[in-house]
Amino acid sequence: MDQLHELSATTSAAVTLTKPLHCIVKLGGAAITCKNELETINEENLNIVSSQLREAMIVGPCHGMDWSRRPGSSEIPTVVDDFDDQLESDSKKFIVVHGAGSFGHFQASKSGVHKGGLSRPLVKSGFVATRISVTSLNLEIVRALAKEGIPSIGLSPFSCGWSTCERNIAVADTLTVVKAIDAGFVPVLHGDAVLDSSQMFLAYMTAPPTEPGATLLREIAVREDGSWSVLKPELEDMSRSVEITVAAHDTTGGMVTKISEAAMIAKLGIDASIL
Repeated sequence: MDQLHELSATTSAAVTLTKPLHCIVKLGGAAITCKNELETINEENLNIVSSQLREAMIVGPCHGMDWSRRPGSSEIPTVVDDFDDQLESDSKKFIVVHGAGSFGHFQASKSGVHKGGLSRPLVKSGFVATRISVTSLNLEIVRALAKEGIPSIGLSPFSCGWSTCERNIAVADTLTVVKAIDAGFVPVLHGDAVLDSSQMFLAYMTAPPTEPGATLLREIAVREDGSWSVLKPELEDMSRSVEITVAAHDTTGGMVTKISEAAMIAKLGIDASIL
C-alpha cells in the first residue's frame, strides 16, 4: 500500500504525508486480550505481535522506550544511556489500530451507551467508564510496542475530536495523526467512545472456529454495491450462508462489522487482509 499518501478528513482538505504510509495494522481485540475474561490482556500474544512488528517495520538497532514503572510493580525500568545520535533509520511508516476485546464492551453494554441518551446519568457514567477501560488498554499496548523500540504514541479518537452521526464517522480530523507520523512516531489508535451528533452514543471505530465443520475463508470478492461472496475455498453447499456470531456484550458488531469495513476498503482498490 505504498501508494497511499493521503489521509482524508471530513472537516478539511486531505492531509498529505511527507513520506508514504506503508500500511495500517489492526490488532484484533480477541487476539490481544482474553475476550471472555473482563479486562484481561493476553500478554503472550501482545508481546509476540510487538516483536514481529519491530522485526517487520523497524530498520537498524533500537532501544526500549518504556521508562516508567507499572503501577504495583517493583521492577525498575531500564534506561539506555548510549543512544546513537545519528539520523533516524529508514524504518517503515505505519499506524497501529487495536480493538477493545475484553475492555470497554462490558461497560458500554451495561450502561447502554452505544444506544444513545447521554442525558441519562447511567449512560453518561457508562461513557466515562468505557473510555477509562479502552484507554487503559491503549496504554498497555503502547507500552508493549515501546519496549520493543517502536516509537509508539497513543491517540484516542475522542481526544482528537472525532465524532459520528447516526454511528457513521462525521468528523475525523487526521492532522494530529499525520503530524505524529511525519515526526517519526507510530500512532496507536483504538475503538473509543465518541460524541454522536444525532443520538450522542458510542461508536467504536464462517461459523465460529469452535463449531464443527467450520472452514477458513481465504479469499472474498467484493461487488460494486459493497456486497461480498466467498471465492476460496469453494464451499460444498453454496446456498448455505456464512454463520457469524456476536457475543451478547460485544457492542461493535463482531466480525460482521469487520468484514463490512474491509469490503469498503477493498472497493477503493486497496488490499485488505483479515488474519
